[in-house]
Amino acid sequence: MLQVGDEVMYFSVVFVAVMLVTRSATGASLLTAFLYVFMVMFRFPPVPADQAGRVLRPRAPPGGVPVVAHRGGSHDAPENTLAAIREAGRNGAAGVELDLSFTADGVPVLMHDETVDRTTNGSGPVSKLLFVQLRRLDAAARHRLKDKFSGEKVPTLQEAVEESIRHQLTIFFDVKGQPDKAAAVLHEMYQKFPVLYNSSIVSSFEPKVIYKMRQTDPSVVTALSHRPWRLSRFGDGTPRTLSTWGQLWTGVLDVLLDWAHHHILWKLCGISAILVQKDFISQDYVGFWAERGVEVVGWTVNTAVEKDFYQNQLKISYITDSLLEDCQPHL
Repeated sequence: MLQVGDEVMYFSVVFVAVMLVTRSATGASLLTAFLYVFMVMFRFPPVPADQAGRVLRPRAPPGGVPVVAHRGGSHDAPENTLAAIREAGRNGAAGVELDLSFTADGVPVLMHDETVDRTTNGSGPVSKLLFVQLRRLDAAARHRLKDKFSGEKVPTLQEAVEESIRHQLTIFFDVKGQPDKAAAVLHEMYQKFPVLYNSSIVSSFEPKVIYKMRQTDPSVVTALSHRPWRLSRFGDGTPRTLSTWGQLWTGVLDVLLDWAHHHILWKLCGISAILVQKDFISQDYVGFWAERGVEVVGWTVNTAVEKDFYQNQLKISYITDSLLEDCQPHL
């Protein structure tokens, strides 16, 4: 939980920042007091530590750490498919990370991208395709092992949940947006399959998604996903915009978002874990969150050197594209 000293420091920073901008001690005091009352009244407490522990520290090999298959293990099988979930179970994964999306007729399905172009033999936005149209596509068409998995279909959310439960895999539900719709369908899954409360976690880069999930069902374990400079730069470091002012503005937003994630949003949402891009995690960083009762999970850890560092030095869970071999670094 947040330390008392931390809380005093954070609101002192807000007070000083507001006073420097407004030049009004009264205004700064009122705004800081409002923010404090808002946090006290509207924040969610994290789920009990023993429940979070069952989700975040499921079975692991002796001397190892729990390993989660990214998109079901996108190197070992077509991503976000039932085949990927089965392969992850066979290959020793403790869990699977799966991406939630919705078809034009509102069916919750697994798909990472906004379009089906990269992973299937179809084209167009998922949100513009009816489920019956999506179901006709070959989800293995673009995969390196397409011959082995030919004909694999895009699964519904429920099919993926049932398959994961069948293989006793922890599920990391990754939600990109549509907080109201996502929270509603996930709550339905939790009601239909109560085992999920002790074997799944809902994560998102968008704090509003996590807040809405906790609002809909406070018993669900949740996590914020984070990559520094995500608003201003792509994963490989290239700027999202060529405009100097655009880079400056998004850079400022990145600094504010980073500060908010680490000092305000995590407590407001009552998260149990934070999922962070692998290159920004150190032992000190893990310790920072451990003091606050929050676990760190790294993504996406794909090379032997990276896996060794996470297993033997950091000793924390990580998400990987392959349980079997080295594969391309994921940015």
